[in-house]
Amino acid sequence: MTDTFNVKNVQKSDVEDQQVTESAEQIAQTKKEIKYDTRDYVIEYLVKKFEEDLFYVPLEYQRKFIWDDKNKCNFIESILMGLPIPFMFFSDTEDGRIEIVDGAQRVQTLVQFCENGLTLTGLNVLTKSNGLTFEQLSKPIQRRFLNTSIRVVYLEEGTTEQTRQEIFKRINTGGTPLNSAEARRGSFDGPFKDFVEQCTKNELFNRLAPRPKSTEDRYEGFELVARFFAYSDNYETDFTDYDGRVANYIDNYVKGMNESFEHHPELRTVYQKRFESMLTYAEKILGERGFRKSLTAKSTPRARFEALSIGISLALTERPDIPTDISVDWLDSEEFLKITKSDAANNKSNLRRRICFVKDKLLV
Repeated sequence: MTDTFNVKNVQKSDVEDQQVTESAEQIAQTKKEIKYDTRDYVIEYLVKKFEEDLFYVPLEYQRKFIWDDKNKCNFIESILMGLPIPFMFFSDTEDGRIEIVDGAQRVQTLVQFCENGLTLTGLNVLTKSNGLTFEQLSKPIQRRFLNTSIRVVYLEEGTTEQTRQEIFKRINTGGTPLNSAEARRGSFDGPFKDFVEQCTKNELFNRLAPRPKSTEDRYEGFELVARFFAYSDNYETDFTDYDGRVANYIDNYVKGMNESFEHHPELRTVYQKRFESMLTYAEKILGERGFRKSLTAKSTPRARFEALSIGISLALTERPDIPTDISVDWLDSEEFLKITKSDAANNKSNLRRRICFVKDKLLV
């Protein structure tokens, strides 16, 4: 019995040793295929070389990565602010040009901006620069921009196309981008943020506004509660400074409310009562269906939650004794379904329309 056991162990050990050896050889060989050094190029040089057609963009595996003006302006703003820019990856090609393995959108944005083809818009920090082109910036700012160094990982000659594509794939799909709620939680720490998180643990809220695990893992509940307070607080002022960009609007609201809760801790009780009163009334008129489209639905559409929760809260503020034995047949009406479809275009008029619809139905 002992001899059999030892033979099996020896055989297993031989297999493991062989795998370890082959693994080491594969790692060593793969590392040999990737040779690079790091270089610093000023923006003026990159723009000039691109204009001279010395850059090559491999569209066969980059064509899907197209920036809109928002992404472009955010990138330019980061440079103007002096923030560090992620490495770009370049590589030699057989015809002597330089392949942009990763960084094509950034290089093309730099060219477009320096050629005055991009007007800065939507800047959240450098707001005084909104509406300006490169040539409209002050001369010192232009010079500093052009002299800004961009660090590049330069792949040496001999790096295979397969390796270059693998690098591009790993850089651009190596992680899931943060959504607005995730970024907000990580950027705006404070008493109001903590309060919103507490609200997401409310048993009645979770029952009336269910979210699948895939979205709740990314803080969908936090997003819903933050929207509830932001929109209900600013309804009477017609959503001052709201321009349809929901993430920016909610970010600014949470940031401001952190300060308010810091200086006036008694607000926590007021806001908690408002939230719980809305949920209690919602349960009475909506039943187990809650904020969902149907009783069997597993998720809660944002636009529908906004319309119902805020409409209910505003109606209760105006008339606390609203009866609960009212008809809610309008929940399945064509008009309500239309104005709460998806995010139903997040412009101010549509946001107000869907909230008013519910409020007016309750106050009839």
